Amino acid sequence: MLARLYSVLLAVLLLQTLSHGAAEAKMMSKADLKAKQSAAMERFNFLSTTRASGTGVKNITFSNPRASEFYVDGTTIPEVDFDVGPSWAGLLPISNATNETRKLFFWFFPPGPQGSLDDLIFWTNGGPGCSSLEGLLQENGPFSWSWGQAVPTPNQFSWTNLSSILFVEQPVGTGFSQGTPNIKDEDDLAAQFVGFMQQFLEVFSELKGKNFYLSGESYAGMFVPYITNFIYENPGMLDLNTKGFWISDPSTSWDVIQEEMPAVNFVHKYESVFNLNSTFMAQIDTLADKCGYTNYSATHVTYPPKGLLPLPGKSTEGDRGCRVWDSIFEAALLVNPAFDIYRIFDTYPILWDVLGFPGSFPQTQVSPLYFDRADVKRAIHAPTNVTWTECSDVDVFPRGDASLPSGLTVLPNIIEKSERSVIVHGLADFILIAEGTRVMIQNMTWNGLQGFQTPIPDANFIVDGMGALGNTHTERGLSYFEVDLSGHMVPQFSPKAAFQIMEVLLGFRPAP
Repeated sequence: MLARLYSVLLAVLLLQTLSHGAAEAKMMSKADLKAKQSAAMERFNFLSTTRASGTGVKNITFSNPRASEFYVDGTTIPEVDFDVGPSWAGLLPISNATNETRKLFFWFFPPGPQGSLDDLIFWTNGGPGCSSLEGLLQENGPFSWSWGQAVPTPNQFSWTNLSSILFVEQPVGTGFSQGTPNIKDEDDLAAQFVGFMQQFLEVFSELKGKNFYLSGESYAGMFVPYITNFIYENPGMLDLNTKGFWISDPSTSWDVIQEEMPAVNFVHKYESVFNLNSTFMAQIDTLADKCGYTNYSATHVTYPPKGLLPLPGKSTEGDRGCRVWDSIFEAALLVNPAFDIYRIFDTYPILWDVLGFPGSFPQTQVSPLYFDRADVKRAIHAPTNVTWTECSDVDVFPRGDASLPSGLTVLPNIIEKSERSVIVHGLADFILIAEGTRVMIQNMTWNGLQGFQTPIPDANFIVDGMGALGNTHTERGLSYFEVDLSGHMVPQFSPKAAFQIMEVLLGFRPAP
């Protein structure tokens, strides 16, 4: 009897507690909510390293009179109501030939007050044919105007807080760059880029001899490894001390590995986000089983590897009848018209974008786009007769890129020759999927061994003030990071994590 009475009293007490908690939650005011969010943002914004954000730049001058032709006054950048600081931008040719008409557009920023004068980071976006000014404005540049922002704001996670940074619109045919594209493969692209850098260093000769780090995302998983390899294999061509590279959400392997094979597993991981019906899920599960996708990683991705990993099927793009990625994308759009392959968490309505992001969803175009405005072009010495778009309408490889994926060719060599190398992947990226990048790594041999010898731990990537934000592992000069909550553009979606990873590449903090 006492036991029954005790149970009843306990149930009443629990009900009162739950009701009290629910009442408290319902009574939270918007002011309280904003206060809690503000406190969280303060923790997020705090840079715990000595390289905190600040105003102004390190003292840097260039003796070549030509440098003044490219000077950009940081108080005169349209719509930016704060001083970005001095920078230099414009067009330079890809060779010193007197009749050279091919030119690449660049924008160079010196380091901020806490940044290093000894280092230079090069950044390129992918595509191929997508502008690196997107990276500048929405990822790692000193001012930010990202999706949904009404106005530009200072970017406290700008990589200028670590080093000077050079954004280049390349190859020819991208952005403001000039000339007719004629490259056949990545070696041609690398030769043209190094030719541009030779001209750049003649104008800005004080940058010669700096520690050089190459970085980029997406199709830059091809650009950056091949350029880095070209520099290492031609050591007398560039007066820079090349130290290492960063590639994030990179294209480094076959489509069947990076898109088709992991697609259904990805959908299961994020079932509540995709919200696809049971009939469709059963269909793609059956297809994944038939095509050898379902258990591919569980079977073949071992630590250490047991040998070279096979293709799932006979085609590098996916066998006929086994290309599930497009079907999933179409189904996802039926449920969510704003479904974004670059960051799957996006929902309707679509955020306004000052660059008119050419993503996987309908975009109300901003007219004109920020970098296509006449006043912006004048401010940064861009050609006024060029209609700027974020991704080029012309084929920068007129007959396609004849190079094999970098993970099968040059990537092992540049890991071996670099002091440090970094591969990063956002886990909410559906256009290039992290599971495929893991397969590429385990199929690659560098420094005498194939793949990682021990498994990649879970939840061990600790971001200052935030806790575990993904997974990381380092072996034999390669550091691999997977970032939770981030989509394709890691510096845009997880800027603090990206900042911390770049510190690792530069040697400013040890690998986790």
